[in-house]
Amino acid sequence: MTTKPVVCLSEEERSQLRGLLRRGAVPARVQTRARILLLTDASLDRHRPEEEVSRAVLTSVSTIRRTRGRFLAEGLEAALTEKPRPGAPPKITGEIEARLTLLACSDPPKGRDRWTLRLLADRLVELGCLDSISHVAVGKRLKKTRSSLGR
Repeated sequence: MTTKPVVCLSEEERSQLRGLLRRGAVPARVQTRARILLLTDASLDRHRPEEEVSRAVLTSVSTIRRTRGRFLAEGLEAALTEKPRPGAPPKITGEIEARLTLLACSDPPKGRDRWTLRLLADRLVELGCLDSISHVAVGKRLKKTRSSLGR
């Protein structure tokens, strides 16, 4: 038979968690994790089963297990905050942004009065700067550089 790891909070940790819950400016996920830790605290003999805590906090049992395990492994701060999410690296780097700006400021192709976002995206692919890029991504990057396609 396996035993579940037990959370035993110190008085300082309990007061810190209660303080977080009294403040209204704390994100909801942090408040949920603080409530989980307070409700699973076994140091005051008020330990509740996971199912009861999940109903009280309106979350899944796996979230309770993850939060409790993270507290025991890494401490209070790690249990309250999220790990950074990796995300995809940006397609448009500084060098490609410079090429895009130069391209947008150059003369448009023959038969066109001005560059469109689709034309710029297609030209970046033709030049071999990128394998693929959407016109929306090109527009967002040009918006950040404050360039004006209309002038």
